[in-house]
Amino acid sequence: MSSGHGADSAPAPTADPTDPSEITTFSSLKVRNYRIFFLGAAVSNIGTWMQRIAQGWLVHTLTGSAAAVGVAAALQFLPMLFLGLYGGVLADRFDKRRLLIATQAALGLTGLALAVLTFAEVVNEYHVYGLALVLGFVTVVDSPARQTFVSDLVGPRLLRNAISLNSANFQSARLIGPAIAGVVITTVGSGWAFLYNGVSFVAPIIGLLMMRAGELTPAERSPRAKGMLREGLSYVRRRPDLLWPIVLVGCVGAFAFNFPVFLIAFTDGVFHADADTYGLLNSLMAVGAVCGALLSARRGQRRIRFTVGASALLGVLMAVTALAPNFLTFALLMLPLGLVSMTFVVTANTGLQVASDPAMRGRVISLYMMVFMGGTPLGSPVLGWIADAFGARAALLTAGAVCLVASLVVALVLARVAGLRVRISLRAGHRGVSLVPRTALDPEEATATA
Repeated sequence: MSSGHGADSAPAPTADPTDPSEITTFSSLKVRNYRIFFLGAAVSNIGTWMQRIAQGWLVHTLTGSAAAVGVAAALQFLPMLFLGLYGGVLADRFDKRRLLIATQAALGLTGLALAVLTFAEVVNEYHVYGLALVLGFVTVVDSPARQTFVSDLVGPRLLRNAISLNSANFQSARLIGPAIAGVVITTVGSGWAFLYNGVSFVAPIIGLLMMRAGELTPAERSPRAKGMLREGLSYVRRRPDLLWPIVLVGCVGAFAFNFPVFLIAFTDGVFHADADTYGLLNSLMAVGAVCGALLSARRGQRRIRFTVGASALLGVLMAVTALAPNFLTFALLMLPLGLVSMTFVVTANTGLQVASDPAMRGRVISLYMMVFMGGTPLGSPVLGWIADAFGARAALLTAGAVCLVASLVVALVLARVAGLRVRISLRAGHRGVSLVPRTALDPEEATATA
């Protein structure tokens, strides 16, 4: 036994949780500020899903119209579609923590207002429409601020892990919230679901107030200046590594992420089942999404090619699912569909945040959210028409084909920008397709040139 201070007595190195090679599924939860943020979000996410279910049920009860339910849902996305970039400007200009305290309070007040109107038995569909629109305007600011605040909490090395855990948090609430809402609506009425949602925002607000400001790593705020919106768009246009993934997100969001359209069409038109079956399919997809988020949390940083590959795989899976011969096969395919779709969302989100200049991150993410959330309601009427005219399988096949074609086009564009070309080799031991520098010649080409 050594009694000196040599190598034998040196303390063993400890694992650095911020080192990508040491990142585990729950590494970000070791960061106190992020842990508080995560727990507050868990409480409010359950309330968010409870209100979504209760709101749809309330509108249907008041009007008896499925179209009215769709209008209420669409009003929450319209502000993001038209004003999303302005939310990114605000996220880049102001202190994100203070901004989030304000937006979370506003979101809570919309839930409380709907609860009061419901308890007073004076609520009508126009109240719901108006509050849904208010919710949409608040989301314009809340969404980019919340997405980019994660980097302030954990730093760049744990960013992917933290975003993945956020996704798992939201998808877990998607399993729990609707189940609780169903019981609450049946036993005591929709008003109590709205009340819970309104009160639930107290948790993230308290969490934001409890955070240690000295442990945050905020990006330098952009000074107020004219043309900040135009500057953000120009920045993305000059960066192919940002522009083309956002284009891909827009295509996939518009077609592949219209799962409610597909699931309702298959439940009713193909399998001739009821609402319980529709709920089961949604739950299976949510389970797959949670698994995808947790698996993504274990991985280190991925290149753009991984995001494009996930998109292509999603397209293939959708085509396979469209051809499922029976209900059991279709239901089981919901698990990998949920997993791959969540992997695509997490890798796209993380890749854009990591690649963006911190001073531009809010505007980049707001553009991402705008095309992703805004594209879905644009694609749903097209897919709905295809389902009505040619059947549910044709609609799902179309979405899968669009997803796959968009992935291939973006892959080829990015390869060209990077100075790469496709090389197909059929020689023994070298068969396959690969990307190589344009100036590189394979052995056969070199021989021919000689």
